[in-house]
Amino acid sequence: MKLKSWPFHLMLLPSLIFLLVFSYVPMAGIIMAFQNYKPWLGFTGSEWVGLDNFRYLFDRQDSMEVIWNTLFIAVFKILFNLAAPFLFAILLNEIRRNGLKRSIQTLVYLPHFLSWVILGGILLDILSTDGGFVNRMLGSAFGIEPIPFLMDGNWFRFTVILSDIWKEFGFGAIVFLAALSNVNPSLYEAAEVDGANRWKQTLHITVPALIPITVVVGTLALGNILNAGFDQIFNLYNPTVYEKGDIIDTFVYRTAIISGEMGFGTAIGLFKSVISLILILTSYRLAYKWANYRIF
Repeated sequence: MKLKSWPFHLMLLPSLIFLLVFSYVPMAGIIMAFQNYKPWLGFTGSEWVGLDNFRYLFDRQDSMEVIWNTLFIAVFKILFNLAAPFLFAILLNEIRRNGLKRSIQTLVYLPHFLSWVILGGILLDILSTDGGFVNRMLGSAFGIEPIPFLMDGNWFRFTVILSDIWKEFGFGAIVFLAALSNVNPSLYEAAEVDGANRWKQTLHITVPALIPITVVVGTLALGNILNAGFDQIFNLYNPTVYEKGDIIDTFVYRTAIISGEMGFGTAIGLFKSVISLILILTSYRLAYKWANYRIF
């Protein structure tokens, strides 16, 4: 290490300590997945049960429901959070007035910076069946009975997916807009000289320019296929939608923290972590193969 660069390495020290304390030291708790863990007995005194917690995981009906719910919600989030920024970037790219373009960008970016604690409270209020703004509007405009957006499992899934798209699509469009900024303007000029209208220019220049980054974003998203959004679900769900809305992370919280089944909860978390690691490694391999993307 060069003498001049040591201050920059020193700046990394707090982050490395944070990573060590909160990401690596807790990994010692993985041993609980193989024990009938009791907090008052600790790691050394708790009964060793081997793979019983994992067998119990696959024997429980609600465990399979939770895994399916996680996959269902996560897959649709990935698909729509890929399609929505893609389309938005194309539409925004067609706006020629820079002031209007920046204003729209700012407005759609804002929800990304709001926590789900805040947005959850807003959604609980406006989607309420008892005087919520959305149901009042639907009732007055179309005569529709109040819809239980957050009290019915199927509506809950729809609400979770749609609200996540609304929150993230603007921020997700940044990478697509960055890709479009690298497109040579002379391509559009040449296409216009050849008689191509805006639609054909978009179809034959803009869309192909976005394909490589779309492949990268899509393949890397595979690593998060078991992350359906703990913060969002936790702030919106309730016992009436557990059957359709409970995901792995909230299930771990309820079983390990609320019910005290720490060994079983750790087994679920370890199962998810191993599958996620495999998917992340696979997604990086695919990104390198299809789009020549690599970290190192």
